[in-house]
Amino acid sequence: MNILLGIGGGIAAYKAAELVRALMERGHSVQVVMTAAAQEFVRPLTFAALTGQKVITDLFGSHSAQDTLSSSVEHIAVAQQSEVLVVAPATADLMAKFAHGLAGDFLTTAYLAFTGPVVLAPAMNSNMWTHAATRRNLETLRSRGHLIVGPEEGSLACGMTGPGRLAEPEVIADAVAGAAGLVRDLEGETVLVTAGPTQEPLDPVRFISNRSSGKMGYALAEAAARRGARVILVSGPVHLPEPRGVQVVHVRTAGEMRAAVLEHLEPATVILKSAAVADYHLADVPRQKVKKTALRMSIALDPTPDILAEVGQKKGDRLLVGFAAETENLLEEARRKLKSKNCDMIVANLVGDGLGFESDRNEVVLVLATGETVKLPRAAKREIADRIFDHVLRLRLSLHSAQ
Repeated sequence: MNILLGIGGGIAAYKAAELVRALMERGHSVQVVMTAAAQEFVRPLTFAALTGQKVITDLFGSHSAQDTLSSSVEHIAVAQQSEVLVVAPATADLMAKFAHGLAGDFLTTAYLAFTGPVVLAPAMNSNMWTHAATRRNLETLRSRGHLIVGPEEGSLACGMTGPGRLAEPEVIADAVAGAAGLVRDLEGETVLVTAGPTQEPLDPVRFISNRSSGKMGYALAEAAARRGARVILVSGPVHLPEPRGVQVVHVRTAGEMRAAVLEHLEPATVILKSAAVADYHLADVPRQKVKKTALRMSIALDPTPDILAEVGQKKGDRLLVGFAAETENLLEEARRKLKSKNCDMIVANLVGDGLGFESDRNEVVLVLATGETVKLPRAAKREIADRIFDHVLRLRLSLHSAQ
């Protein structure tokens, strides 16, 4: 592929040289564009030597009339000739400009002219990463279908420890291949994913729910679609943009989720039950709002349908993946659930410490029906989703070879 690599101004810019090498080792041609700030950290000559191509550093080039005329439209030609736009490091400033459509240099202008897959690898100070403005810009960029890779957590150049480190070059290079559709190993599969919480009403204005954001399920749906699968996403109430190329079925209650899952079960070949379904509901919901009084109130709750167990009994030769969010005894609970629900894999994680519910990151353990246990280290949920599918495919091969 022809890859347009934008380099933002941050200390992580030096890692872009390793990324160039990783992309070229995969056979890609790389055209580098550097912002003015990036040139303060790494000289353009470094990337010219690695790629064998001139490095674009300015929107208008030299000041001669002819150069100004040709270079002023060069961003259009470069955008049209490139198949993937990668920005690493993507600074908070660059992502803000992309999100708001500001075009004051070659890279931001080329971004607006580019119509293909975009891969952004953020790197910045932890406080900048968690700032509300950055989070809002990220939501905007994700809603456009851009792939966000990282950042990782660790020691930063500013002396802080936390999220903000640029993802490893090999990880970014692998993500580029996925974003470009080069990895289509789920073609022919129909993947059914459940995501988010359910809301079980107590009266017309109150309900029981949980802290699930749906981010893990949506990441799974996006990853499956990117890898060539037909994807059906049954989603509880969340505040996330619908993934591109995915059939989304919106539900509210556990009963509605059960009905939707059973309705779409027949064509499914892989089922991932990542939704956090409420365990109890009020069987007879009052038609009017229950008024507050000074008296203590008790309500009798009934169990909601066990969708995972029901699907486990009906799965046939489908591959079924369940999820377990625990606060203790993680492996024991995962193994119990694997057996009792007739699953082929359980994705288990401990909630808390900034992971799991409502977080963009997770750290999970895969417990497989083959007896294997695989720990996936802390990473963005998008990366976790891809690793889960890697093991889904390996598990399918193992189960088929054992039959």
